[in-house]
Amino acid sequence: MTPDEYVEAVLDLVERIPEGRVMSYGGLADALAERSGRTSARLVGTIMARHGSAVPWHRVVNAAGRLPPGHEREARARLRSEGVPLRGEGVDMKAANWSPEEGM
Repeated sequence: MTPDEYVEAVLDLVERIPEGRVMSYGGLADALAERSGRTSARLVGTIMARHGSAVPWHRVVNAAGRLPPGHEREARARLRSEGVPLRGEGVDMKAANWSPEEGM
């Protein structure tokens, strides 16, 4: 998979995350690892920062449920409006985490 194809695969997967659910950067990387050979949460974060504005970026958080840096207020409002369970300053990952294996 070329770098451009990986960017598209990340963005396509983010578009599949249903309302009310989230994925972590690492979860996205792991879900794409078999076909891409890449497993970097940091790379997914970079892709989201550079290319993620047209997809539901607010549904991508870190493994602890922390919201995207610099966009916490907007992400929290969007997630709250979708019914995502929040906990403290972030997302309740046990309740809100989504996996592509679950379908849509």
